[in-house]
Amino acid sequence: MVRVALIGEKKMNCRICGTTNSEDSKFCSRCGSSLDGSSQGFIVATMPTLPGYKVKKVIGIVSGITPRTRGILGKFIAGIESMIGGEVTAFSYEIEKARAEAIERCRVNAASMGANAILSVDIETSDMGYQMGILVFSATGTAVVVEPETLS
Repeated sequence: MVRVALIGEKKMNCRICGTTNSEDSKFCSRCGSSLDGSSQGFIVATMPTLPGYKVKKVIGIVSGITPRTRGILGKFIAGIESMIGGEVTAFSYEIEKARAEAIERCRVNAASMGANAILSVDIETSDMGYQMGILVFSATGTAVVVEPETLS
């Protein structure tokens, strides 16, 4: 994480994409990655096992969710893009950001339980219904403690 001072306001640059974010941001406004650097060394995998690691302790199920909606301007832009055809970029960015946030919340929850990895991560989306345009993104997996295997 890089901190940059601009006219008295502290900013942080994302270590993944380089985007400048306000100091109170938890996630990058462009790519959605964590800005606190706390995820270094923490493993998140969709596989039930990790090559080169052994599971020392299974802690349990862990999840992270984030409900999302677009504001009126975002819906307007998406409506124009859908008339033209192709990718609706007004939603693509928000969907990727929500996915990253759900995974990060899952990771934070697992770390608070004493885990250093999450295995069998499943990412799902669902519509809250009620014609409100609210999508829920969830990341669920198994919080575990892993350690590198030693060669015998």
